[in-house]
Amino acid sequence: MNSDELKTLQAPIKDRFREHPETAVITLSADGQLGEGLSCSLQTGRALVQAGLHPAAGGDGSLACSGDMLLQALAACAGVTMRAVATSIGIGVTGSVRAEGDLDFRGTLGVDRDAQVGFSAIRVSFDLQSEASEQDLATLIRLTERYCVVYQTLANSPTLTVSLG
Repeated sequence: MNSDELKTLQAPIKDRFREHPETAVITLSADGQLGEGLSCSLQTGRALVQAGLHPAAGGDGSLACSGDMLLQALAACAGVTMRAVATSIGIGVTGSVRAEGDLDFRGTLGVDRDAQVGFSAIRVSFDLQSEASEQDLATLIRLTERYCVVYQTLANSPTLTVSLG
């Protein structure tokens, strides 16, 4: 897909959202089914994923770890966003994206009340090959960061609630 094709694809969507902003707010969801042992099964739309404890929390490593899944979602979103931005501004780029995060398992295991539960730091890095200038690549990174939904969600914590039923 080239820049013109992307703009043609997105133009009517953007027009609709400008004219009817309320149609731009869409609720996404994920559903899980509590499974056997210490597992939860999730339907991803492409496959069933069974999540369980990370080995550092007592898991055996045979099930997906939700922390890994969060980083995978971030890497996927950043990669797709970068490809869309690069296409939109006409930069040819190939390469890879990596998301990694630091997690102190003492927090989630209740070993140390002062240890943070959750990631204390998350880093996204790109290894890119491109003939674009350093300035154009800097713009590409800046716009990828700006428009990546998962990145922005993590950077600007949404209101979270937990409830029964």
